[in-house]
Amino acid sequence: MKRKGLFLLLMMSMTFLLTSCWSKKELTDLAIVSALGVDKTKDGRYHVTLQIINPGNVAGGMQGGGGGTQSPPITIYSASGDNLVEASRRASGRISRRLYYAHANLVVIGEKLARESGLNPLIDVLDRDPEFRNTATMVIANHSTAADLVQTLTPVDKIPANKVLKTLEFTERKWGENVKTSVQEVMKSLESPGRGTVVSGFRLDGDPQQAQKLDNLQESAPAATLRASGIAVLKQGKLVDWLYGEPARGTVWILDKIQGTDININWGGRK
Repeated sequence: MKRKGLFLLLMMSMTFLLTSCWSKKELTDLAIVSALGVDKTKDGRYHVTLQIINPGNVAGGMQGGGGGTQSPPITIYSASGDNLVEASRRASGRISRRLYYAHANLVVIGEKLARESGLNPLIDVLDRDPEFRNTATMVIANHSTAADLVQTLTPVDKIPANKVLKTLEFTERKWGENVKTSVQEVMKSLESPGRGTVVSGFRLDGDPQQAQKLDNLQESAPAATLRASGIAVLKQGKLVDWLYGEPARGTVWILDKIQGTDININWGGRK
């Protein structure tokens, strides 16, 4: 009897440890954010642009519907607020699903915001969000807005965020004028006294309106494309200058982050 009583007590105790699927998240209830763009409006507010993945269009490619129309692999939602949290929650009023940031791997900061307000307030919000990954890559829009970059459709990579990440990865490995920097690395460099912060820049070449259209993807030479452009130098969290060409490559070299590059050396009086 004692054994049966202990066994029954053990079984009853174990039921309290079986939490089942209390925190489950159905895919059909989630709006998966692949990229987050943050700009500063004319009245000093934050403008958030969200790049949401359309799972069916990504899995099946750019397929036509019953009426012969095509659908893009992403959908863009945007909203403004006095802070990043407010802007993000305002955007949720336009989406029929819960915003899910666990797969967001790219953060784009507008140049105006980086120059005037700096990155410190944004880094603080992203770091405190338990769902957002600090391993996400951060870039600064070079002579452009974050919204323009996030809304651009890319021809080879279906998800535009992946285009930015892969471009940074390969140009860092082969050329060395850009460096792939995560939110966590930016946060550490901002907190280190006497240490400067560098973040790669990206720019939109072409018409921003054309970049958002499917027609842009149907051309062999797209009229609007994204490309890596320079390195942003930050002081106390604010953008102070851009580096291009050899100064940018030298900066990456000094930081010991260069993986590979190409150098021409004159020999025998010839180039």
